[in-house]
Amino acid sequence: MRSFFDKAVPGVFVLLWSTGFIGSKLGAPHIEPFVFLTIRFSLVLPVMLALAMVLRAHWPRRGTEWAHCFIAGVLIHGVYLGGIFYAIDNGMPAGITALFLGLQPLLTALLAGPVLGEKVAPRHWLGLAVGALGLLLVVGPRIGGADAADFSTGNVLACLAAAAGIAVGTIYQKRFVVGIDLIPGTLVQYFGALALVMPLSMLEGWQIDWTGELIIAMTWLVLVLSIGAVLLLMVLIKRGSASRVSSLFYLAPVATAVEGYLLFGETLSLVQVLGAALVIGALLIIRERRIGTRRTPA
Repeated sequence: MRSFFDKAVPGVFVLLWSTGFIGSKLGAPHIEPFVFLTIRFSLVLPVMLALAMVLRAHWPRRGTEWAHCFIAGVLIHGVYLGGIFYAIDNGMPAGITALFLGLQPLLTALLAGPVLGEKVAPRHWLGLAVGALGLLLVVGPRIGGADAADFSTGNVLACLAAAAGIAVGTIYQKRFVVGIDLIPGTLVQYFGALALVMPLSMLEGWQIDWTGELIIAMTWLVLVLSIGAVLLLMVLIKRGSASRVSSLFYLAPVATAVEGYLLFGETLSLVQVLGAALVIGALLIIRERRIGTRRTPA
């Protein structure tokens, strides 16, 4: 069973996680970004609370545990998703937004050593470098083209903030939150995320066009992404090294690019396809068995 989990869950996580960008793109024309996230997180909370009660989960006992979950939620859900939704709402293609976030594995690997004491092997660094090159090949041709307006300073900064948020949040989760029961810990995280996006939503008009597309997008993002994929991510962080888990985020943009092509007509050139192939190759280079964890002084 453990072997099946180790082999199947990462792939399921990547597939589910990649659809988050598509859901964002589908709902973006009908609702403002931070209003979307405020409603999304508000709908997640009662579902997570019901799960915690049914499963009789153990709640954090100390104030510091609550605080750690809250901060992790601000980073992993609030900053990360806030940046994504802002960029997509302002015209950034879903596939390209996802590819910008391919910086996250590099940022996580850089932080994992000094913060968590994880030893990132040369093979892993090679894989990260190959993945970064693939990301550059996919994103590069879009800069300066007909849709250059999509690459506004605000959109680029939002994507970089999102990448930094998920990278730092992954490290923080691994360092401070892995010992806390999964369901209530994640529930507290969403309170942290809501505390960030709700004030920002007050700066928007709260004009919502409840179309079928928006309802489908909201339902999918609440149940499949905010509950299903996020719980898988928390489990993966708990059971693996932060740098190993972060490498999965290289593959999500490739899946998103294919989904964007099928659903929205977003195309990739031959050079960009080569870049996507390099991203996949990077994941084949990175192996868990080559990554150890050195002991740090108590």
